[in-house]
Amino acid sequence: MNLVDIGANLTHLSFADDLDDVISSALAVGVSHIILTGTDLESSQSAQRLSAQNPELFSSTAGFHPHVAASFTEAELEKISDIARTPQVVAVGETGLDYNRNFSPKKQQLLAFEQHLQLAVELQKPVFLHQRDAHDDFLRLLTKYRANLVGGVVHCFTDTEVALMEYLDLDMHIGITGWICDERRGLELQKLVDKVPADRLLLETDAPYLLPRTLQPKPKTRRNEPKYLLEILRCVAEHSGRSVESIATETARNATELFKLPPGAAESAG
Repeated sequence: MNLVDIGANLTHLSFADDLDDVISSALAVGVSHIILTGTDLESSQSAQRLSAQNPELFSSTAGFHPHVAASFTEAELEKISDIARTPQVVAVGETGLDYNRNFSPKKQQLLAFEQHLQLAVELQKPVFLHQRDAHDDFLRLLTKYRANLVGGVVHCFTDTEVALMEYLDLDMHIGITGWICDERRGLELQKLVDKVPADRLLLETDAPYLLPRTLQPKPKTRRNEPKYLLEILRCVAEHSGRSVESIATETARNATELFKLPPGAAESAG
């Protein structure tokens, strides 16, 4: 089994001391490729460097998370643009809107999101999208640019059936995280996952966040890792009524095609 984790924040400080062990553990359970998420200039630079060092295992994204939309400069956006032009960077983002916490004012979030969409159109690379409590504005901007985008993924989908259908109508991919393993917050996602077409489904850990709550035995720490993608796969299979093997193969293929991953990144994608 070869799995692709389409979103892991392995440049996070929590991985600084044992990244090699984290990678080895992921490979041991069948994770064959990991897309490293860029959420600001520093993490985008670090993710790109890691990907350049090991392109068979890693690819990366480059962008500014909506939380930092108010703090980056035009010069930093130019640097993101330069990073995004490198072959290791397979998507523009993480970008989007987050009105749940509003760490950046809405006006700045909207401007930053549009700038990222424009960059994705220019580079003809997919978008790696974040949306929380901002569906209407998010959908409006995404719809405005969709005809000129090569595609994208609504990462860590946790919204309603209406939102899901509207994203699918725009031919977006849907990223499923350990949220589906949460018996408290994940109940609606558990009911919706079988509505995601097989050719639009992607799997991700969002490590070190969103540790699957169904893991047995419970890990000693709350840090999520790419090796736990296997548990997310198991939960998706359980709630979609499909086999683990078919979902593993389909999601690896989807990731390989959407992000144009290097040959051999997910051998089972065939």
